[in-house]
Amino acid sequence: MNQIIKFLTERQSNPFLVSPAPSNEELTLILKAGMRVPDHAALMPWHFTVVQEDSLAKLSDIFVSSIKEKTDDQAKLDKTAKMPFRAPLMIVVSTDYKEHEKVPAVEQLVTAGCCVHAMQMAATSLGYGAMWRTGDLAFNDNVKAQLSINKENEIVGFLYIGSKSKELPLKPEKKMDGKVTYL
Repeated sequence: MNQIIKFLTERQSNPFLVSPAPSNEELTLILKAGMRVPDHAALMPWHFTVVQEDSLAKLSDIFVSSIKEKTDDQAKLDKTAKMPFRAPLMIVVSTDYKEHEKVPAVEQLVTAGCCVHAMQMAATSLGYGAMWRTGDLAFNDNVKAQLSINKENEIVGFLYIGSKSKELPLKPEKKMDGKVTYL
């Protein structure tokens, strides 16, 4: 089987991530992969916020302050504070919508999602583990504001990247039954 097809059909997320993170050169390659996605009218309707090292603590503070508005549950606050530290590197991918008569916002959102996927594939191809997450904080206006993301834009995902602390068994192949129609 072709190596690229094998890679794509056996790829899976790995949430067990530790240091080291990708080097600066590897991070550049990962970001370049995100920049090469299909992009109708070359709008580049995305933005990447790289979070690593001391910035992880800053993001932790942003997360905690953002949910304090809604809860005083200390266990939830403690869990939220740990979220950025799930990996030594996180890339927050957000939309950067552009007005365009032929490219609706939904298509631009899909393009930004393709960025996350491409960067996850790049990180995985370099031997790192990666996990694409969203959750309530991706839809929190305070998180967006503190990350300089306009309210009209969206956080598409938090891409966690690091070295795998353990290898996972290959998940069973998903069945195509009921998911494919030939016209």
